[in-house]
Amino acid sequence: MESVVARIALVTYDPGGEPGTDRDLPVLRAALEDAGAVADIVHWDDPAVDWAGFDLALIRSTWDYSRRVPEFVAWAERCAGLTRLLNPAPVVRWNTDKRYLADLAEAGVPVVPTRYVAPGDPLEPPGGHEFVVKPTAGAGARYAARYTPGEADTALRHLARMHAEGLTAMVQPYVKDIDTRGERALLYFGGRLLHASRKGAVLEPGTPYDGDRMPHPRLEVWEPTRAERAVAEQALAAVPGGPDGVLYARVDLVDGEDGEPLLMELELVEPNLFLWLHPGSLPVAVARIIEAATG
Repeated sequence: MESVVARIALVTYDPGGEPGTDRDLPVLRAALEDAGAVADIVHWDDPAVDWAGFDLALIRSTWDYSRRVPEFVAWAERCAGLTRLLNPAPVVRWNTDKRYLADLAEAGVPVVPTRYVAPGDPLEPPGGHEFVVKPTAGAGARYAARYTPGEADTALRHLARMHAEGLTAMVQPYVKDIDTRGERALLYFGGRLLHASRKGAVLEPGTPYDGDRMPHPRLEVWEPTRAERAVAEQALAAVPGGPDGVLYARVDLVDGEDGEPLLMELELVEPNLFLWLHPGSLPVAVARIIEAATG
């Protein structure tokens, strides 16, 4: 009987009675098992899971965490005390609140300008340009919307709704080049660029903040520019504790008014890997996951 290379938990969310939406998860599990690992798909909030029985707990598609951030961060810290967790709990704690963008901006990373509006702060939307309102804890464009200056009253109701739920809001200028040049997602695995993708605009004009939307419209393979890679690597270098402990990272970039890339988000918790779009990346990801589990 062949020995098991590693026991790996692929950590996801509980979809209830609905089918799961992570297209990569069954493919990743099969590839890990073909490489000699035992790979179990488990829910992060399942109290029956024995985390100590795994060599590695790999956070993958915990896409309900944004509604339960304190609970999720507490789970990450407990899990990290029982097995190796990737990405690590301190990174999870930092990255689940998008106020990390202020840390990156302070470190010199070119970031989309962002103002934070906590409950109790004055509700004053910007004037003179389109803008975006979204929560600092969110995934899949939840509670995000795009407004014109003439829609200030609607934006104020949006802010009030988030504040009533205890959420801090982010207010950003809408980067118009997203409509024509899209948003780029550079995926790093084991500290090296794995692949890149481009998607169209997620926030269509007039879509309500609580309406359904496609999180990755018109997704396609992308060849990143030197400038995009430079910004991505600058952002990774600014992660607290350094980039060495980060197994995977998705760096979402847009173009500013000068045509130079700006960081939109740095996804270190549960980014979609888009392996289905980049099948050649699967064996590389599997090798680096097993290396992390056995190293």
